[in-house]
Parts: sequence; structure tokens; C-alpha cells
Amino acid sequence: MGVINTNISALRAANASVSAEKMQGVAMERLSTGKRINGAKDDAAGLAISTTMTSDIRAMKQGIRNANDGISLAQTAEGALDEVTNMLQRVRELAVQSKNGTYSTSDRTYMDAEVDQLQAQIDDVLTNTKFNGVTLFSKTSGTDVSVSVATGSTGTVTLTSKGIDGTKLSTTALDVTDATKAATTITNVDAALTAISDTRGTLGAGQNRLESAIANLTTNSTNLSDARSRIMDADYSAETTALAKAQILSQASTAMLAQANQSQQNVLSLLR
Repeated sequence: MGVINTNISALRAANASVSAEKMQGVAMERLSTGKRINGAKDDAAGLAISTTMTSDIRAMKQGIRNANDGISLAQTAEGALDEVTNMLQRVRELAVQSKNGTYSTSDRTYMDAEVDQLQAQIDDVLTNTKFNGVTLFSKTSGTDVSVSVATGSTGTVTLTSKGIDGTKLSTTALDVTDATKAATTITNVDAALTAISDTRGTLGAGQNRLESAIANLTTNSTNLSDARSRIMDADYSAETTALAKAQILSQASTAMLAQANQSQQNVLSLLR
């Protein structure tokens, strides 16, 4: 039946052309951005899930950076304590030497002068060792530094440097001018060495926890990134196929639209 007022074929062809253009636009956007979801209209639920995943991934990466900073802090502290340990061992060596009765008062005076220099250097290290402005040691009490390695509001690793009694490292406590004072110096040095060993052990345990946290966060971040990719990222093979299909449909619908419009001319020719 020939109809003049309403060209159904042309309308259908026009609708098909519009749909093909939309398909083509979507495929081109996904291919150009590399994303399957470019807005909530593409997949509202997927966008919400991927946004949460992105927040967790970024928090994990910051946790990794925090843990690496904590390890650097612990290494700085341990390096300083290693130097202090070496100096204290030299002080103890001089104290043991001073206890030997074969040395004169003058000899012990020279030994004590070296002890004083070592004590001053030990004091300087304990006072001035810092990491990013954070004082790492106290000669009266312990120093705690909390390192956040969690993605939420909780989850920290505490690095602790125990206090080293300053009275046991003073110029009066470290004295080798006679055998009796040298014996006291040995006792004080041994106490300081024990405190330093305890602190180094605590710092080492903290470093191990941080390294474990880094490994765990790295694995979780990688897995979550992979999951987010499956939701957000475009499949280039599928989108290339979709684009080719849309282009073919667009060309076909345009051709059919021309044919449908031509049918009106055929009806008109019947009236001539």
C-alpha cells in the first residue's frame, strides 16, 4: 500500500540511524579514553564500586609510603645507635685499661681526656639525631613514633627508642682517673649498652613489621587495581568491533533512509 502522509520506512530508517550514531559515539568515547565507564549513565553501580576501590587503592599506596618513611626513620636511629655503641665500647676499653695497676696517674689523665671527648660526642649524637625534624632519642624517657599503615582510621606500627639514662653517660659517671672510678664507669657503660641493645631490638622488630605491611599492602593494592580495571577499563577488541558494527549500521540506515524517501517519489509518479 502506498502512503503519502506517513513514511513509516523513512521513520524506521531514521531511528536506526540515530541508534547507530549513538553506538558509534559510545564506542569512540571508550576507545579514546580507554574507559568502559565514563559517567554514571554508563554503569552507575560500577562507577560507585570503582570509586570506593580507588579510595582504598590510594590509601594503600600512601600506607606504603608511610611504612617506607618509618623504615628510613628506624634505619637513621639504628645508624646513630651503632655509632654510640662503638664509642661506648671504646670508653669501656679505656676503663678496663685504667684498672690495670701498671698505669700512672698521668696515663689515666690522658685516658680520661679521651673518655671526655667520647662522652661529648655521644651526647651530641643522642641530642641531635633527628628524622624530618622529629627527635629520635631522649636521655630521660622513651620516644614513640606511630607509623600509619592502614587504609582506614586505625592500624599503626609504633617505633620506640627507649630512654638512655643520661646520668650514666655524664662526665662524672664516665671517669677513668683511678681504678675505682674506672670500675664504676664499666658498670655505667654496660647499663647504657644494654639499653641501646634493647632499643635496637625494638627498632628491628618495628622494621620487620613495616616491611611485612608493605608486602601486604602491595599485594592488596595490585589485586584491587586489577579488580577495578575489570570494571572501569574498556575492552579494546570489543569496542573496536562495536565501532565497526555501528559504522556499518549507520551507513546502511542512511542508505535505507534515502530509499524510503525515494518511495514517496514513486507514489507521486503514479499521479502523473
